[in-house]
Amino acid sequence: MSPQSRKHGLSHAENLLRFRKIWIGVLLLVLLPEFFVHHHAYFEAQGIHIDASWGFHAWFGFLACVLLVLIARVLGFFLKRKDDYYDE
Repeated sequence: MSPQSRKHGLSHAENLLRFRKIWIGVLLLVLLPEFFVHHHAYFEAQGIHIDASWGFHAWFGFLACVLLVLIARVLGFFLKRKDDYYDE
């Protein structure tokens, strides 16, 4: 079997479904402690209570990760070099 004809493990439908189930399970485990922890608003004196809302740390971390990936893609567009950059 040639390396080009081999498929990645995530290209199979049953593996992709298993991966999604595991990923959803991990996300639920991350949100589980939110039921048992009382959060205090850090900016309470300024009237901002969003950091004490349920699941704040989970969705804030997700949005920060997405933002970093988007910034990296934009930077990659501006900072990319030609394929033969090292040959010169």
